[in-house]
Parts: sequence; C-alpha cells; structure tokens
Amino acid sequence: MKLIDELRAEHDLIEQVALSLRTWARARAAGRAPAADLDGYLEFFRLYAGAFHHGREEDTLFVALEREAELPADRGPIAALLADHHAMAGLISEIETHAAAGAAAELEAAALAYSERLLHHIDAENSVLLPESGERLRRCAAPELPTRPPSPAEEAARGQGLRLVAAWPPVFEAAIMRGDGCVFCPAYADTCRGVEREWWNEWERDEAGDRLGEG
Repeated sequence: MKLIDELRAEHDLIEQVALSLRTWARARAAGRAPAADLDGYLEFFRLYAGAFHHGREEDTLFVALEREAELPADRGPIAALLADHHAMAGLISEIETHAAAGAAAELEAAALAYSERLLHHIDAENSVLLPESGERLRRCAAPELPTRPPSPAEEAARGQGLRLVAAWPPVFEAAIMRGDGCVFCPAYADTCRGVEREWWNEWERDEAGDRLGEG
C-alpha cells in the first residue's frame, strides 16, 4: 500500500535526524554547538516526524487496522505505539524546557533519551507494524489508504532535518541495542505481549510453528 511504503521511507530521514540530534546534544553540552540549532530539531520532530508522519499513522493507518482488520486499539501494538508517540512528545517538551533554563546536562540527557526511544520505535514499526499491517489489510481487501503530501510548514521542517544531518552527521552507536521483532521493543512483555499473541490467530501461530519445525 502506498501509505505504508511512504511511512517506511520517511523513517529513513527521521532516523538520521534522531542520530544527528545525539551528535548535536553532545557537542552542545561541551560548548561546541550553537543553541539555535535546537529550534530546527524541534521544528523537524514536531512538524515532520509528529504532525505529518505520526499524524498519518494515527489518523489513517491505526484507524484502518481497527476498522478494517478488526484489530484491538486499546492493547497490543497499536496501543503501545500510540503510547510511544505521546511519551516522545513529552520528551520533546522536556528538551525545550531544559534549553530555556540553560540546563546543558539535563538537555543532553533528555535529547539522548528521546532519540534512543525514537530509534527503537522506528525498529518496531519497520519490522513489525508495517509488514503486519500491509498483510492484514490486503487479506481483508481493505481499500487503498488515503495519504497526503506534507504541508508547506511540514516540508520546511523536512528541510531543517536535511540541513541538520549535514551539519551534525549521524554516528553509529553500538551501545544502543537495536534489532527487528517484538523482543527489541521496550513495550514487549510490559504493555504488549507481542504481535503473535496480540494479533495472530490460531492458524497463523500453527503455520509459524510448522515453518520453524515446531509443528
């Protein structure tokens, strides 16, 4: 589906800007980065990653999964990812508060916490939400999901992200444990039992067991 393909492609830039934020935050804490660049990060994460990207997930994809595929929205992956959206919005506000107070160490810690959570969120969506959503919506013959281009403000925020990635290059961090599947999601076994238990039916679990030689 076009919307699912778009969301997956948008993750590439959002991930790069999240890693760039980590580079900037460390440089800022060391007094080697301008404070003004934070405005660009906040614009990107609130407008492009938030209003545009997360907005279409919440208003279109999650709604279709609940209505068309009859998947629960009050528990499981949808509820866990929605909670992530809200928690990350709170961390963005926390970053802004620390910046206004001139609290460099707290700003760095909040920026690192936000970006790490966003990276895990992207992994969960790329490896579980988007492939599972596409399969379930095709299976129930759901219509093509509507999408939209970014507004001028959202497109400007995207431009800020591209500028910041060039100014503060992302750096791979082996210390951040990342990977595919539910077991790498912070919500797994806490607020979500995993897609196999929350979304799969009996024949899907049996088929998976057969493929793994467990049947």
